[in-house]
Amino acid sequence: MSATPAGPAWEDFLAAVRPRLSPAARLLEREPLAPRTTMRLGGPARVYAEPAGETDLQELLLAARTHGIRVFPLGRGSNLLVPDTGVDGLVVGLAHPAWQEFSPRPDGRIWAGAGLRLKNLCGLATKAGLAGFEFLEGIPASLGGALRMNAGAMGGWTFDIVDEVHLMTLDGRRRVLPKAALHYDYRHCAELDQAFALGAFLRAKSAGESETIRQQVEAYQRQRVASQPREPSAGCIFKNPPGTSAGRLIDEAGLKGERVGDAEVSPVHANFIVNRGAATCAEVLALVRRVRARVREARGVTLEPEVMLFGADWKDHL
Repeated sequence: MSATPAGPAWEDFLAAVRPRLSPAARLLEREPLAPRTTMRLGGPARVYAEPAGETDLQELLLAARTHGIRVFPLGRGSNLLVPDTGVDGLVVGLAHPAWQEFSPRPDGRIWAGAGLRLKNLCGLATKAGLAGFEFLEGIPASLGGALRMNAGAMGGWTFDIVDEVHLMTLDGRRRVLPKAALHYDYRHCAELDQAFALGAFLRAKSAGESETIRQQVEAYQRQRVASQPREPSAGCIFKNPPGTSAGRLIDEAGLKGERVGDAEVSPVHANFIVNRGAATCAEVLALVRRVRARVREARGVTLEPEVMLFGADWKDHL
């Protein structure tokens, strides 16, 4: 996400926004991002913020826009790579409890905050006897990130359960959009390219017995454990080309176990690049380029990254 493309004036920005934030908000300079991602690599954010509610978020966005600061949303950091040099912008995480609400409503819908982890959302829905959320259990994301990427697993997609999305644009405007007004497809929601998800009203597919729903969740858990690596990763690294899977193409090219430094194509699932201990983003990028070249040579297919290169553009690194 980018705001006004003027040169950033960090001291002016910090001086302007600090007094306007609530005491519960956090604003940190040079904050390490590697511990905030599932890949466990990369450099710091120039400034990292955790707003304690919508008013704080609005103040951050307006100040960033005024001072020409680029803004980047960070969920659980599960579908992104942070460059080794870090992110020269304002990274905003919705980690405060204010963003983690789960509230069933009388009309049958559920309000879920953008900071609510999908695992928790699945667990709460299961306890409430609400079916249709089971596929979310193993996705290491918050709802905001899942909405932005239309995250999916086990044949289910985030927008299968969405009824209405609440968002805030980069100029601080709050919008409420029904599902019919949203443009979403594979790993993308256009309305969230330049906005923050605040939360969404979700709708269960049906009511059911908690124990029956729990059994389905556990079946998905077993399937995920058997088919995905346990080492730190950013999830599937490439998008699936039409009619096939990226993992199959990479496997057929003989690339399982291929390494650059501590970055490795997982022997368990070829569409995962895992961190074997001290991988750098540069090593992951070199491995991505190698995999793309080999698959293109072997099968004539150019794989496109699914993960986000945080604060940078893939076209500058492929």
